Order: sequence, then structure tokens, then C-alpha cells
Amino acid sequence: MNLFKLSWKYLTFRPLSTGLNVFLLALGLAIITVLLLIQDQFEKKMNQDAAGIDLVVGAKGSPLQLILAGVYHIDFPTGNIPMEEAQKLSRNRLVKNIIPMALGDNYLGFRIVGTNHDYPALYEAQLHSGVLWAKPFEVVLGAEVAEKAGYSVGDEFVGSHGISVGSHEHDANKFKVVGVLNRKGNVLDRLILTSVESIWYTHDEGSEVDVEDSTANHQEHQQMSLSDSVAVKGFPKTSESRDLTTLLIQYRNPMAAIQLPRLINSGTSMQAASPSFEMSRLFELLGVGITLLQGLAVVIIGISGLGIFIALFNSLKERKYDLAILRAIGASRAQLLLLIFLEGIMLTFMGAILGILLGHSFLSVIISQNEQGVVASLQPWVFLKQELWIVVYALVVGVLASVIPAFAAYQTSIAKQLTKA
Repeated sequence: MNLFKLSWKYLTFRPLSTGLNVFLLALGLAIITVLLLIQDQFEKKMNQDAAGIDLVVGAKGSPLQLILAGVYHIDFPTGNIPMEEAQKLSRNRLVKNIIPMALGDNYLGFRIVGTNHDYPALYEAQLHSGVLWAKPFEVVLGAEVAEKAGYSVGDEFVGSHGISVGSHEHDANKFKVVGVLNRKGNVLDRLILTSVESIWYTHDEGSEVDVEDSTANHQEHQQMSLSDSVAVKGFPKTSESRDLTTLLIQYRNPMAAIQLPRLINSGTSMQAASPSFEMSRLFELLGVGITLLQGLAVVIIGISGLGIFIALFNSLKERKYDLAILRAIGASRAQLLLLIFLEGIMLTFMGAILGILLGHSFLSVIISQNEQGVVASLQPWVFLKQELWIVVYALVVGVLASVIPAFAAYQTSIAKQLTKA
């Protein structure tokens, strides 16, 4: 007697009831799948993008906003800071390395970041083609930018003011692509990197900047002597009063984590924020929403389990005569018990597979609606080991929903049922 085939026949005999129970279970499991995928990849990407950055310094405002704008490039900057204060901070004995950043422009929604060569080196970025920028208005594209814009080395484009699509263009000067980075799966993939001077000159009121004339100062900075680097290490030289947007700082020793943030926050016009601390706060806030969604998913799964129990129990009452016939032709009580359990397990197994596929599909739709930012960098069809526990969880629901109907089938009396007939 083929119990699998027989169980399948019973399930397909009532397709609407079976389909509803499978879909209801799949919906709850899909929510859990989406949460697993987002939580796993989101935390990994956040930690990956903040790796090597001990402190972020910027204008006074929200510390979380400063981190989101300066490290992850997914929020508006809190403002600008004077370069004189930034240079003074670079001389502090607690600072090992400092990376200046100037923001304010975009191209097709991708942010143009003025910085130095230490920034791509921080993420151990490698060039897919070309070289790093050496002059103002030379840029290096992240892999995602190059792919979506369709640009390669030698192409030119005009940036737009602001950090979002729709602003006016800075058509006085064109950016020239001199390099494209390899895909790293981090924040660099969606950035356009150039020198700090490029951002300054772009926002200078008036006429077009002569790139050749401005190159001398830039190259002098790149080749400055050791004695000069003590004063302005990592900063472009300029005789004018200029502003920066954020500073990425690496500590020289553990004592810096205690003293430097307090020194900056209380003794300067700038603000210091720790990426690890602020992201812990963010994950804590997001955890409340995730817990609520997980609770909703559990409720839906519980309702689906109750639906499976009712379906099996009602089906059992309608086919007691069939079970008595099976017993009469040689089926044992254990086989009837197994038959009902198989039906519950097959229902929940189908729900688990459908739920996992729905979860990945939902995430794929969410990503397709967000072409940029952290969400756009998520991978919807990456399968996690934790998803196996979703299948196990579903099978447990199936077994529990089948216990009472299976026990009732086990107690089926041949004589009593056949006499009734």
C-alpha cells in the first residue's frame, strides 16, 4: 500500500481547502523569510561599511544622521565644518589617520564624494580598469555606478547639485572617468570618488575652472614632504577658507575612544559620533519592528496550523468508512496513524517551500522598487542556512496539527464503521 500516493489523493480531493491552508501557512513563513534575509544582509553590510572607521566628525546635529550620511551615504549631511578645525584635529596625538570628505553633488542619484586615496584604501578597493584620480574633476566610479550609467574610462558627465536626483546641473565643469572599481559589495559600489578640490571648484560661484592651473596645487599635495604632512596630513592645500562635510577617523590607541569624542563635542564647533554605538542604537530601534512582524508571522502560522487541524479532523469524520475498509483489507492501525501524519506533513512541507519562495520574491520586488541605497544592494536569491529551520518549524506545525486526527484514525473500529454503513 503506497501511503504517500494515498495521502496525496486525499489532499487533492479538496483542492480549495488544501490550497487555502498551504497559502496561509506560506504567508506567515514568507514574512519570517524576508525578515531573516534583510536582518542578515543588512547587519553584515552595515558592519562591513563601517569596518576600520572608529569615529565620524561633522557639523552639530543628529549623531545617527551624521553616521548615515558620512559612512553609509543614505541620509543628508548635518552641514559643513571649517577645514582649519579639521586640520587642527588631525594634529591630535590620539588620531592615527583622518580621511576628509566633501559632499554636495550627485549624478543620477549616485553621490559624488570628494576625498583622498586613503578612502578606497580603507576598503581595500581594487581597480577594474584605469587609475585613481590625480587631477581635479577626474573621477573613479563604483561598480554599480559604472554598470547603471554605462560609463567606462574616458567618458565624461556633468554632476548635479545636491545629493538627490532632480537638482540643477553644474554644467561649467565636466567630470572625466579615469577608473572603475571592482565590485566589493560595500558602499563604494554606489559612489563616485574624486578629489576634495573637485567639489570645491564645482561650487565656486562664477566661471569655469581651469583644470590645468589647479592641478599644480593638487600634485603638490600628493607629493608633499614629511614635514608638511605633519601639519596637513590627508588634506588638500589651499590658501582660501574652505569647508569639509565629514571626517572619518581611526584611533591611535584605545585611550582615544574615551578622550577624543568628549574633546571634539565639548571643545570644538564639530560633533563626533561612533559608528558602532549609533548602529547598535539603530538595530535596537529596528528590533522592535522586527519583533512585531515576527509576532504577526507566528500568529498567521498558528492560524494556519489550526486550519490544517480542522481540515484533517473534518476530513477524518467524512472518511471513517474508507479507513475501516483499509483496515479490512489489511492496513494496520499504525499505517492509518502514519497516513494522517503524512497528510499534515505534506501540507506543511508545501507551505514551507512556497513560503520561502514567496519570501525571496517579496524581497526581490522590494529591491526592484529601490534602485539605490542599502536596500538596492541586498541579494534576494541568497539562501541562508537558517531557512532550513523554517522548513523544520513548518513540519513541527504539521505534526502537532495531525496528532488528534491521527489518534482518532488509530482508534477506528472496523466492525462499528462497517455496521453503520
